Amino acid sequence: MRVSKPVLLRILVVVVILHAGFIAFLWWAMRQPPEIFAGVMTRLPAPVVFVLAPFDTLWTQARAGSLRAGDPAPDFVLMKLDHSERIQLSSMTSHQPVVLVFGSYT
Repeated sequence: MRVSKPVLLRILVVVVILHAGFIAFLWWAMRQPPEIFAGVMTRLPAPVVFVLAPFDTLWTQARAGSLRAGDPAPDFVLMKLDHSERIQLSSMTSHQPVVLVFGSYT
């Protein structure tokens, strides 16, 4: 059974459009809050995502952010380590300098 060139061309166009749509969907998902992105990723088979899309490149660009040196830090709320209360960054900055350490020195 031979397939004509116009049919092959149509199939190729459909595959390219589906692939571009998949990558656009991943790009959209990566720019959502972590809860939404996690919900999307749990429904996709991991090998498909990492083989069919340039995941690392998309992730690096989607999560790069737009803060530059000298910009004020975005306001956020965190729970204290002992879970006694929540603290908002903006409530602390007027009293004293704030240093955030993400990691462990033990």
